[in-house]
Amino acid sequence: MSGPLVVLVGPMGVGKSTVGQLLAERLGVSYRDTDDDIVAAQGRTVAEIFVDEGEAAFRAVEKAAVHKALAEHDGVLALGGGAILDADTRALLAGQRVAYLSMDVEEAVKRTGLNAARPLLAVNPRKQWRELMEARRHLYEEVATVVVATDGRTPEEVTQVALDALELKEA
Repeated sequence: MSGPLVVLVGPMGVGKSTVGQLLAERLGVSYRDTDDDIVAAQGRTVAEIFVDEGEAAFRAVEKAAVHKALAEHDGVLALGGGAILDADTRALLAGQRVAYLSMDVEEAVKRTGLNAARPLLAVNPRKQWRELMEARRHLYEEVATVVVATDGRTPEEVTQVALDALELKEA
């Protein structure tokens, strides 16, 4: 199988970056986050791109970053929360080892406060988070090899559950 050893998907604030770094460490591979790639290439935050150019422009940049990372990265790769909205991206994820990190709205409130630099949650964050998840949950599940619930678990516990579910051996 070419491409990343593991791809992490899930909503904003679920812990993809934290768990991704822990997974990479435990597997003895490198870690990459497509949001970090976008920020480095664009010289601005994801939130700034959203505000300055709108969601459609950001999604185009994101799609290119995700496709590039899937083609060249062989470690643990974390995708932005909305990356799975693109049908071409979902097609590329078929055949990859994908872990969907899930959480419920109460956990999202605890973790993100639903007020940080999250442009899609600017107004009525709880309601918007629920609506985002209603629109995206089936897409996360469509691309997932495994689903790992993160609610009430530490990043270390989530990492271990993901390793076990994916049947990966530590380095």
